[in-house]
Amino acid sequence: MARRPRSAGPLKAAKPKAKPTAASTAGQRKPAPAAVSAKTGGRAKTGARGKNAGRAKIRMYRQGLGDCFLISLSRASGKPYRIMIDCGVILGTPDSSAIMTAVVEDIARETGGTIDLLLATHQHWDHLSGFVQATEALKKLTFKKVWLAWTEDPADQLARELAGERDTALRSLRLSAGAMRLAGGADEADEIDALIGFFGAAGGASTEDALNVVKALGPIRYCRPSDPPVQLADPDARLYVLGPPHDRKLIRKTLPSTREPETYGVSANAFGANVLAALDGTDDAAPFGPNRAIPLEIARGMDFFRAHYWGPGEAAPDWRRIDTAWLDGASELALALDSATNNTSLVLAIEFADGDVLLFVADAQVGNWLSWETLDWTVDGRKVTAWDLLRRAIVYKVGHHGSHNATLKAKGLDLMERLRFAMIPVDHAMAVKKRWGNMPLPELVAALGEKARDGVLRLDETPAKPPANVVVDKLYFEISV
Repeated sequence: MARRPRSAGPLKAAKPKAKPTAASTAGQRKPAPAAVSAKTGGRAKTGARGKNAGRAKIRMYRQGLGDCFLISLSRASGKPYRIMIDCGVILGTPDSSAIMTAVVEDIARETGGTIDLLLATHQHWDHLSGFVQATEALKKLTFKKVWLAWTEDPADQLARELAGERDTALRSLRLSAGAMRLAGGADEADEIDALIGFFGAAGGASTEDALNVVKALGPIRYCRPSDPPVQLADPDARLYVLGPPHDRKLIRKTLPSTREPETYGVSANAFGANVLAALDGTDDAAPFGPNRAIPLEIARGMDFFRAHYWGPGEAAPDWRRIDTAWLDGASELALALDSATNNTSLVLAIEFADGDVLLFVADAQVGNWLSWETLDWTVDGRKVTAWDLLRRAIVYKVGHHGSHNATLKAKGLDLMERLRFAMIPVDHAMAVKKRWGNMPLPELVAALGEKARDGVLRLDETPAKPPANVVVDKLYFEISV
């Protein structure tokens, strides 16, 4: 089984006008600066917060490997303006329904039951599971507005095409995982299952189910980067949508490459159809029909195969075996599907009146990031670019739990001149169980620590001395800016 390399080399110093590079998976895990752990309780009281104290509170929930944020923007007229972004935890998390119920209950208490704006960023279980795991608690909340990416718009032709490709690929991958196990490829099957687990449990609730719940919660707006920013009268803030790009190639672009710009742009539709045809017995790629396949582990115990394939004193004649070689590429398809879905992430920038910005990128990967270079809006007679917003970002919700290809360097982190906090919703122990040992990427965590002057906050580690404007609780941590 061919596997995609998980390492692309360490972070390098930025060069003028260089092509963007993504942080890589190389290196060993290092302690995160100013980190917050999901495993330790306690509360650090907030202290002095500077001249702009009280503009906003950002609460990151500590449910495990997944995203759930509550942003409270102060208003002169009374109760804060509440923005909720995602609500999920990775498949396989113990007691996940109880955990997500506790999260939603806390949101209901904190907000008094009213959410002004809900964002469901993309169709991954670790961002949406709570909407089907905490249904009773959700009844305590009223949602005034719901924002989804244009990729969920049934009236959008490209959105419909992408959804069809995703469904075909998922069917293919679920069948291929079963075929791999039948042929003795349990490790390869586990790898694929871990990736397609982002779309829900086989035979159980899916991300589509969760998204249908979201769509019923309130009036929906399908967002595009071409939309003008939304001006909030109170609080005095603007909301910009930066992604996802309305561009098939950029959505499939998951790693930057100067020589092969579409290296990882696998076509889920074409490749998935080939895998599906083989598994259904309608293609010659499969050597035998499924009713004639013998799992390798069973064959090893049969006299005929012991004599002719695994004879005593002979080297194993692997060249004579036809096992999962015909499915070579399924793991690549799974990775491509996962990454392409990440690139459909709804990206939000919240701009304060003084120009400071809060940046929430969900799981956006390289193609999504690169699309921002061409974005600009006219606001009060002045031109505002996406890169202007990055330069003024004071809080950055780190992309895809700190993975290697979800934070650009030259066209990403290097631009964030004002950065105070980086927030990583990651559980490294769970990532290791899922075989994602470099989540978060040590080099990226170190670079964030150098850039963010008030610290890097991650939910799986607790700092000895939390910053004065950070509240640490068993269920969340919250910063004030």
